This record gives sequence, C-alpha cells and structure tokens, in this order.
Amino acid sequence: MSQSVEKGCGTGSLTAEQRRLKAQRQHNAHLGACPARQLLEAISSKWVTLVMLALEDGQLRHSELRKRIPGASQKMLTSTLRSLERDGLVSRHVTASVPVRTDYELTLLGQSLLRIVFEMKNWAETNMDEVAASRAEHDTHRLQVR
Repeated sequence: MSQSVEKGCGTGSLTAEQRRLKAQRQHNAHLGACPARQLLEAISSKWVTLVMLALEDGQLRHSELRKRIPGASQKMLTSTLRSLERDGLVSRHVTASVPVRTDYELTLLGQSLLRIVFEMKNWAETNMDEVAASRAEHDTHRLQVR
C-alpha cells in the first residue's frame, strides 16, 4: 500500500471502499458535533420522558418524583433533573428550611416539549399491540431460521 493511502492523503489512490469509509468517518465526526443531534440524544431518554410526564401537573419535590417514577434510582433521577435544568426544560426552586426543600417544575420550554412527549405516549399506547405482534412474529421467524 502506498504511503499516501496509509496516511489518508489524496483520493486518487484510494479504493472505492476506502473512500466510502473515509467519507463515513468524516460524516460521523460531524454528526457528533451536531447541536440538534446532541439535543435529541439528551431528550430521548426514557428517564427524561418519565420525569416530564411526572411534572405535568406542576411542581414536585425530588422524593415525590421518585414515588411517581418506579425504578428510578436517586442517582438517575438527580442526573436527569440536572440535565433537564441545564437544557432549560426544568426549573429548580430551593426553599431555605430544615431540611432544605427543593422543588422542580417544567419551564415554558419544557411544557412545549411535553406536548410532543404526549403525542409519542399516545402513539405508543395506540400501537403497542401491533408492535408487540410484530416483535413476536419477528422473533419466531428468527428462531425458525436458526
């Protein structure tokens, strides 16, 4: 292999596969820095969805959120709330008392996203039987092929 191919210089001596892989690496590097992709990644977590749905009716304390979201560890909930606060979707209100009281609520931006979350939730509830049937059929077919 020529030195220019090894270093990735030029495209004249690269094979079609090497050019494709190089283009794919450049594309993937760009995607990682894409702000929209980063935001989609942040808001598409199941914990984000569950926290936003729990905050639908207004302010809740951390402990109340944990009760409303089964399976959420304190660490996961804290991490999700910090991320949502950083993105401007949730506001945090601290009241000086003993013990200190911390409440969370959706911001206007968070409420605008909540509408989309509800649409996804409704879609999931409407289509869950069809998706389950498709999964079962797919899994059965995969077992038969083996």
